[in-house]
Amino acid sequence: MWSASRNLPFHHIKSPSDPPDGSHPPSGGVVLLPSPPVADQYQHGESALHLSDSDPFADLPVTHDESAPAEATDPLASFGRGPTKYVFVTGGVVSSLGKGITAASLGRLLKARGLRVVIQKLDPYINVDPGTMNPFQHGEVYVTDDGGETDLDLGHYERFVGTNLRRSSNVTAGSVYLSVIKKERRGDYLGDTVQVIPHITNEIKSRIARVGSEGEADVVITEVGGTVGDIESLPFLEAIRQFGNEVGHQNALFLHVTLVPYIASSEELKTKPTQHSVAELRSKGIHPDVIVVRSDRPIDDAVRRKISLFCDVPTRAVISAQDAASIYEVPLFLHEGGLDTVVCDRLGIVSGPPDLGSWSRMVRRSREATESVVVGLVGKYIDLPDAYLSVAEALRHGAVENDVKLDLRWIPSEELTGMLAAGFLADLDAIVVPGGFGGRGIEGKIAAIRYARENGVPFLGLCLGLQCAVIEFARNVLGLEGANSTEFEPTADHPVIDLMSSQADVEEKGGTMRLGLYPAKLEEGSKVRSLYGQELIYERHRHRWEVNNRYRKDLESGGLRLSGVAPDDSLVEFIELPSHPYFIATQAHPEFKSRPDAAHPLFGGLIKAAIARRRSMPGQPAAELSEHA
Repeated sequence: MWSASRNLPFHHIKSPSDPPDGSHPPSGGVVLLPSPPVADQYQHGESALHLSDSDPFADLPVTHDESAPAEATDPLASFGRGPTKYVFVTGGVVSSLGKGITAASLGRLLKARGLRVVIQKLDPYINVDPGTMNPFQHGEVYVTDDGGETDLDLGHYERFVGTNLRRSSNVTAGSVYLSVIKKERRGDYLGDTVQVIPHITNEIKSRIARVGSEGEADVVITEVGGTVGDIESLPFLEAIRQFGNEVGHQNALFLHVTLVPYIASSEELKTKPTQHSVAELRSKGIHPDVIVVRSDRPIDDAVRRKISLFCDVPTRAVISAQDAASIYEVPLFLHEGGLDTVVCDRLGIVSGPPDLGSWSRMVRRSREATESVVVGLVGKYIDLPDAYLSVAEALRHGAVENDVKLDLRWIPSEELTGMLAAGFLADLDAIVVPGGFGGRGIEGKIAAIRYARENGVPFLGLCLGLQCAVIEFARNVLGLEGANSTEFEPTADHPVIDLMSSQADVEEKGGTMRLGLYPAKLEEGSKVRSLYGQELIYERHRHRWEVNNRYRKDLESGGLRLSGVAPDDSLVEFIELPSHPYFIATQAHPEFKSRPDAAHPLFGGLIKAAIARRRSMPGQPAAELSEHA
């Protein structure tokens, strides 16, 4: 039985898609059990949850392309499917337990049951967004279709759930405080003393409610960043506590991810850290409904019963989440442990079993692959692989699609100089040069690209990778000595890469690049046109510099094909070498649109070319997996 302490009077936020007559969904649809009408407190009172119409990013430039095709409308969207349900994911004991993977996995399971799922991340740092943060501190910046610079966990959410999220799915403490301060300056609070409670917490609650209404979601999964007990996350914990009370017990669920460590000296799994973590969470007024227990080995029933007893949750709601060989196995493990069933029962969601057939087949293909390919990722942030997380995952997706294992080699671009370059690159089946900023390590990237071009090694350049490929071609094929980017050398003799004209007067760094989804027109007969299978495509971008149009004719006359351009022909979006087995670069970040069960064509094509190269090498043995794979 669920704890009686959580059986409080409840209300719900009426979904914009709820019909006025309360009609039921069509046969076969998901049913979310109804709740009482919206209470007056949502329109009045200090503690009310206000659905704010203001946008904290309203003053930032709109950078995404409005002409991108809209996603297909869900045929159930016009039927009332009941109130939106909310799942809040918190973490305890230590950081990096996998809250994001847990949230993403639950999202996958609920979507597999036919539910419309949106996932959101609440980050407690004061930055407005991660866009200006050092990759060594934060990892990659994940870009959404609408130009949001967001936390890398949104990449996990999109890859697992298969839904394109908005910038509203990432909320930072900085963006919350900025919005509240702007409202105070405008006089929106009518002379109130602005405080953490209720003003900051109301702003957080409005962001949670908004993300669900924007996506017309059946379920909103909100991950709270940080670890319970951190001082900076207190406003977020208070906000979700209030939110849970306001939408009602039947419409909100709290899921806590903890650690049960194994003590080798006593050969025991210890539950005390989990007990303390739950006690800390309960001291904030939040009683977890589900506990997901991380460990390096399975959690047996005796340990689950002990956690149930001391943490006041049903035994069936204590879910074992042991280490997995691949993150894509986690949804299957959690389903086997009953997580989605417990969540649906607790929230009154009536649905059939999840359809995990395609996901299971993808995981099985990955497990059963025996042949390997070696791909070198040449970057300057490789000491923190999370800086290239989406690139690495997209390569793994391409490997699964081609039924091979990926042996990913992390190659420091700063060390690729002179005679050392060949030693790093000689045994590679493919080379990837990802995005980045600044001049450090650039010459190493250019050296790697030259090696790929001259030795027929399949190559894929992403964003800065395209710019380096153009610089290399200009120097070593066209003979333009001093060719460079004005980002690295403002007075370059041949600025083949230059600042975009729209960026010339930009002074602030945050949120001011060319961000979001933009179209490109692919040339008939090009490799990229063949890979994409269509003329007009859309990719996400994050950059300030571009190919200098003054050098386009020189590049083309030298043999470099500008195979994709903006529809108005103003910008180069793709380049390739027709005579090379696979030499492609794009100004975009296609890695953000790759999915484990639907690899991006550029990455799938790269792995296919890498396989062909390995098989064509005389006497070449199957690659052995390195420890970095």
